[in-house]
Amino acid sequence: MPNVDTSKIRFAPNGYVYMAPAVGATLPTDVGDGTTAPTGYTSLGYVTDAGVTITPQVNTDPVNVWQSAVPVLYNVTSATFSIQATFTESNINTTELFFGAQWTEVTGTGGTPTGHYKLDLASTPALQEISIVVDWSQGSVLNRVVIPRAMVQDRGAITLVRTAAQEYQLTIEALDSNGVLGSVFTNQDMSGSVTP
Repeated sequence: MPNVDTSKIRFAPNGYVYMAPAVGATLPTDVGDGTTAPTGYTSLGYVTDAGVTITPQVNTDPVNVWQSAVPVLYNVTSATFSIQATFTESNINTTELFFGAQWTEVTGTGGTPTGHYKLDLASTPALQEISIVVDWSQGSVLNRVVIPRAMVQDRGAITLVRTAAQEYQLTIEALDSNGVLGSVFTNQDMSGSVTP
């Protein structure tokens, strides 16, 4: 069996998801070290053991002609690049991203701080543009996805029960950034050519 190598089968036992405001973000230009947040990015914390789903998708329409029973080519109609994960930390970054609003401290009489916070959900929410970085690694092999511009496209429901942690399910879709949806980095050797 030519061109097979079990050492190139990959798992993702370690990983992190980071975010930053899209405007002004300094995009990473390398794979990183697998543990340090990129400059200007903050962690979204623990993810459930289902991990992170990264989905690049290209949608096409067939071009049919009179002279052939099969399409002669396909035309790209749309492209998407999405990240889906369920976060388990109720930290400021995860909850603000999930609810689409910012926490403010509640003040008491005379404007004194109370140590309590509130988050107002607008009836007409303003959509926030973010930049997302997903790092994952297996041993010394490091990988990174960078999405320069993205928005939360879908949110799951929070279930409040006695026996399970609160979870924040988010699907984040890439937006166009000068003709790019995102970039993938790795330190695995990809210099080999495909042979027939």
